[in-house]
Amino acid sequence: MRALKILIKTLSFIVFIGFPAASLAQADDREYPSMAGKTVLITGSTDGLGRETALRLGALGAHVLVHGRNAGRGAEVVEEINAGEGTAQFYAADLGSLADVRELAAVIITEHQQLHMLINNAGIGSGFGGGTRQTSTDGYEMIFQVNYLSHFLLTDLLLPLLEASAPSQVINVASGAQRPVNFDDVMMENSFDAGAAYSQSKLAQILHTFYMAEQYDPDMVTFNTLHPATMMDTTLVRQMSSPARTTVDEGAAALVNLAASPDMAGRTGLYFNGLREARASAQAHDANARQRLYRLSRELTGLPAE
Repeated sequence: MRALKILIKTLSFIVFIGFPAASLAQADDREYPSMAGKTVLITGSTDGLGRETALRLGALGAHVLVHGRNAGRGAEVVEEINAGEGTAQFYAADLGSLADVRELAAVIITEHQQLHMLINNAGIGSGFGGGTRQTSTDGYEMIFQVNYLSHFLLTDLLLPLLEASAPSQVINVASGAQRPVNFDDVMMENSFDAGAAYSQSKLAQILHTFYMAEQYDPDMVTFNTLHPATMMDTTLVRQMSSPARTTVDEGAAALVNLAASPDMAGRTGLYFNGLREARASAQAHDANARQRLYRLSRELTGLPAE
């Protein structure tokens, strides 16, 4: 009953952008060029959407840096990729710790001379912690940190390597569930709602995507984001005690399209709903909000002000 009340309350204010599942249910019959020689880091790639995307990009010949917290599951993904056309390595890091994020970035920079793609996919939903407010080791609201803030830091730390590997890509896996960032209470200390926290974190990812796209030459680094599919059959959705509406295959088809399609070369600052370009919620198109979030994020992650 508690899970049902949380879900109903969440749905009462979440902005759904082009959500009908049928709009995303397209066959994955596209063919993509080889990704041999390309190095790709996918956060949260030991399970669900991240895992399926890692396997597909590995099958295209990419060298996949698999990230997660479970070494056993990570080893299984690596083994499967290594048995095919691609190669893979596993990296453990907890995105609930900014120190772990810094260590992950440092190890990747040390061990790899190139990084052609960063897919910020790892995330937790409104069912995390039973829908109660949890804080990270850094003292921040957990959903905001895992879904957005840790990926903000990881992206910033890896940008020099991405630039050195140009042309390169950053893809942020967001959602059609989007709620404006509440700059007066970003960490929801005064009024917490798990659904609102999730939706805020996802729109924050989109604001960051659009801001970064304006800062970088698209011939060097592109920044794009997407809602892969609605309520996929993943751990995140199962924790909400909600029935799945789409499959991981559908979400992976959309994500691989952004990652591997030649049609995406040089295209930046875009939001996709599945395989189709779409428009994100209004705050994403507010230049002042994008800049404000960027400055706040640097402060929260301990990065020097610009």
